[in-house]
Amino acid sequence: MKNASVFVVGSLHYDIVLRADHLPAPDETVLGNDVQYVCGGKGGNQAVAASQHGAVVAFAGMVGKDYHAELLLNHLRISGVDTTQIQTSIDAASGMSVAIVDIAGDYGAVVASGANQAIDADAIDMPNDLKILILQNEIAENVNIKIAQRARSKGAKIVLNAAPMRRLPDELIRNVDILIVNRLEAETLLGQKISSKEDALNALKAGSSIETIIVTLGRDGLCFKSGEDEPKFIAPRSVAAVSSHGAGDCFVGAFCARLAMGDAFSAALDYAGSAAALHVSTPVEARGQINADRVYELLTN
Repeated sequence: MKNASVFVVGSLHYDIVLRADHLPAPDETVLGNDVQYVCGGKGGNQAVAASQHGAVVAFAGMVGKDYHAELLLNHLRISGVDTTQIQTSIDAASGMSVAIVDIAGDYGAVVASGANQAIDADAIDMPNDLKILILQNEIAENVNIKIAQRARSKGAKIVLNAAPMRRLPDELIRNVDILIVNRLEAETLLGQKISSKEDALNALKAGSSIETIIVTLGRDGLCFKSGEDEPKFIAPRSVAAVSSHGAGDCFVGAFCARLAMGDAFSAALDYAGSAAALHVSTPVEARGQINADRVYELLTN
């Protein structure tokens, strides 16, 4: 396995993104006004973002033996991500999702995991020079546990983006250094309603056995708590949103890239928040052009 400072073990989905004036209610059919086809999955998105923001990235996961698999693999390769550890299932289809984005840029999605749930953890090798392992909840729980334990033995820092939210087993919690969740996931994790930054700060005061927790609040910024320090708030960048789809994955990838490249924790958070702001305010077809120069320009304005 070649060198990689960031290793992502996670999901790949071929995304169909529909645009409509509003999200459909139960039993409602909404006429859309645009459709886009995007290579995604939280794991894939985070790997591409980490590479886009400067890290040397490798990815492990699984695709089916189908047309969508080639699209997913090529997208990662073009983005500079090492794909040599992506497995192929002969039984399951590649993962897919359908997302609907409304006029305000908010979205809802349905995911069919397919091959993502069949990853063989024992067949995965840890890269050389590994600094950051990124995991999410779109793959099987036992895979996350095994890979986290092995990365811990290599001295890597383990980052879990616990989305979609599910109960986190003790075997996984013990091996997570940084947990990243949005406000809805944080409500489940911390057991408190979170409608504002004040709610998030108060919820974080309760503490957790995980050393560091970051709660992203979308257009309202983010809150975090690390160790015994008091929870802190980071204000958002003011931008005109085009679509929030994939913003959380952009944040995770950019944050981990900067940590792996030696940025201090607070600097990595500032950078990732600005990267996510650029992401939501940039049309989907132009997001590949976002780079560190553009993020630093936003940071200094």
